[in-house]
Amino acid sequence: MSDVYERDLDLNLLRVFVVVADSGTVTAAAGRLYLTQPAVSAALRRLTDALGAPLFVREGRGLALTGRGERLLAEVRPHLAALAQAAAAAPAFDPATSDRVVRLGLADACEVWLLPELLARFERDAPGLRVVSLPVQFRTVGEALATRAVDLAITVADDLPASVLRRDLFCGGYVCLYDPTRVDLAPGAAIDEATYFAHEHIIVSYNGDLRGVVEDILGKQRRIRCSVGTFHAVGPCVEGSTLLASVPESVAGPILKRHPRLAACPLPFVSGDAAVELLWPRATDDDPCLRWLRELIVELAADIAPAAR
Repeated sequence: MSDVYERDLDLNLLRVFVVVADSGTVTAAAGRLYLTQPAVSAALRRLTDALGAPLFVREGRGLALTGRGERLLAEVRPHLAALAQAAAAAPAFDPATSDRVVRLGLADACEVWLLPELLARFERDAPGLRVVSLPVQFRTVGEALATRAVDLAITVADDLPASVLRRDLFCGGYVCLYDPTRVDLAPGAAIDEATYFAHEHIIVSYNGDLRGVVEDILGKQRRIRCSVGTFHAVGPCVEGSTLLASVPESVAGPILKRHPRLAACPLPFVSGDAAVELLWPRATDDDPCLRWLRELIVELAADIAPAAR
């Protein structure tokens, strides 16, 4: 085979060869191939030179295969048919039998509400499908998608290149989590602004600093006792303490489920809604596995996210 490659064998020549063998003449083959007669003749000469043996002889007004040509036709025809079928066939995907590994870029706020339900659906409908969850946020998601570090991502995003497709999942605001055994608030009532800023807070900061969404939106500095990198630590830290935590509505539900002693109340100001988006590279838009996964995520977002309307 290496010797064949050294001869610079163009596989398109084999297609021309098969059509000429089936047609019996260069003229008929040229019509089927949408080529000129000189182009077909030149292709046959190139193939003959590459293989070092004649493939056709003149017979009447047409062409007849030599012994070498008959052997080549028998060997090449099934492979060309298989290649044509592979190129034309739409890729198949069956979630029940797939063992593919998909890589999801998730903001940790999304990881909290999505992964448990996603894994439950995998167990039911796609038992062999596996998922790798990687952290992303608005500053890193573009590069993660561009380098294919992740197959798709769910986060709040800013401007992204046209090579990234996006779909809104839901828009959600923020609520305040607290422990009612340590913080005296009327159940269900909004906390007033003076009380809110008088308390100490735990925040999630991707920059590793003492600024959160409230500081960025209102320009007011809270009394921040603790800054963490993910929402997973918020529930355990708020429970049993006087700390307040301002978290997205989609995160509050799962935290309250795991920490039923906690309560949530509206913030004393408008926090501003942020669109959580499903993002994926345009080049993978037709991937049947990833299309199935995107549709599943859209369905779960509508069912799970309390702010999805």
